[in-house]
Amino acid sequence: MTLPQHSFGTTRDGQSVTAFHLENGNGARAVILDYGGTVQSLTVPNARGGFTDVVLGYETLAEYEQNDGYVGALIGRMGNRIGGSAFSLNGKTYPLYANDGPNHLHGGRIGYDKRIWAARGREDGSLELTLFSPDGEEGYPGELRITVVYTLTADNALAIDYTVQAEADTIVNLTNHSYFNLNGGGSVLKHELRLSANQITENGPGCVPNGRLANVADTPFDFREFKPLGQDIDANDEQLRLVGGYDCNFVLSGASAAVLHSAETGIEMTVTTDRPGIQLYTANFLSDRKGKDGAAIHPRDAVCLETQLFPNAMAFPDFPSPILRSGETLHTQTTYRFSIF
Repeated sequence: MTLPQHSFGTTRDGQSVTAFHLENGNGARAVILDYGGTVQSLTVPNARGGFTDVVLGYETLAEYEQNDGYVGALIGRMGNRIGGSAFSLNGKTYPLYANDGPNHLHGGRIGYDKRIWAARGREDGSLELTLFSPDGEEGYPGELRITVVYTLTADNALAIDYTVQAEADTIVNLTNHSYFNLNGGGSVLKHELRLSANQITENGPGCVPNGRLANVADTPFDFREFKPLGQDIDANDEQLRLVGGYDCNFVLSGASAAVLHSAETGIEMTVTTDRPGIQLYTANFLSDRKGKDGAAIHPRDAVCLETQLFPNAMAFPDFPSPILRSGETLHTQTTYRFSIF
């Protein structure tokens, strides 16, 4: 099936980039780039009878190439941080590129967010993206063949299906790094969030988990009931001070991972996943910049809810393992569903 599409420019090294359009019968729309599998826009109905674009993004390919932050992109081979930029597998140590101080972040120097994915429309109207990741890419062992399918459902959900096949023992942890703002812009600190999580993976220096699980009760990390993102974000808490806000993995206790809503637009987003963790990130390191339609973007103008395995998992045998063995296939799904509350 041929999806509506348009040219989104040419990369610095001369590769053509295409934007693909998904739309449902309610008028919800998503634009996905084959550059990084990036969600460039996601427009959903609001309570005022109109529509709101609920993700940050840029108007041009040059801005995606120039800016940091992984805005809207698919992340891999390993999402989040690996402490010390190395891991051991089958008795061998694999050094990785250090792109976050001494640590490895979101796949390294050229992660999947900077690759051009092969794209095609499926008969059901979804977008299929495929990528071959060779043995040794960014220091990781083993070839991977990856398929990611974006589907905009009839009930206003963006479903992301990941399938990964391994040719040799390796590690993998894929996610999407969309920055959500249910108002379409401005601060998200009045957005209210509920997380199905009783614990976090405690961070040490560099926002790298130290192996300990900490209970959220009586801490700023307690989102078991709805509360504004800004209520405790500046509390006198070491975990918050380390990163200037929330940037932490929550240990999920059910498939319904998170619910986020905004009283301003009446939009509610429900996140469901089969992953054991979710990274709550309040865009603390997102420097001032321009987004779509020239809108100003500042720190804390969005929130990321990245479904995942636990960061730095190879260092701690008790964490869910990111190892994918030779000949195995991994399948996982995350859904972001939008409604009016």
